[in-house]
Amino acid sequence: MTTIQNRRRFTVDDYYRMAAAGILKPSDRVELIEGEIVEMSPIGFVHAAVVDNLTMLFARAFGKHAIVRIQSVLRLSELSEPQPDALLLKPHRTKYKHQHPGPQDVLLLVEVSDTTLGADREKAALYAAAGIQEYWIVNIPDRQIEVHRSPVRGGYRSVRAFKKNERVTAAALDTKSLKVSQILD
Repeated sequence: MTTIQNRRRFTVDDYYRMAAAGILKPSDRVELIEGEIVEMSPIGFVHAAVVDNLTMLFARAFGKHAIVRIQSVLRLSELSEPQPDALLLKPHRTKYKHQHPGPQDVLLLVEVSDTTLGADREKAALYAAAGIQEYWIVNIPDRQIEVHRSPVRGGYRSVRAFKKNERVTAAALDTKSLKVSQILD
């Protein structure tokens, strides 16, 4: 068995140069995680429908208090630029025209997980390290939402699963709660 001794980590700038040179194509479904270019899973029907539900519910519930951004870039560091399924961002009139949002801009980050549950749980450490205060995993197989709050080294201090008949609230926007079933159904 061969062990890889040295890995070349790419920066966000390297990543964009690869795209400009045509090495990465616009159709490639990839994201940069800790300096590695990671292929993203194809979006299935159920995943897409749940993201549609989130988009509609978030826009209605939080649209006056946050920017709702769907399947877009988040600059975590010089080595990580994931594309979460949904973000609630602090409202800025012009900031996002000149740069991608960073951790300090995030009110809530959401990943929808059907076939990628293990990877999305692993991302908790990445998001916590970046200082993301609240991270939800919409866990389709188990029909629940895993809410991660209070980042600490290696993950989150608080992790709680909300079941289908419960309501979940974004801590930074506690004015409205959503039924888990509204998101999943």
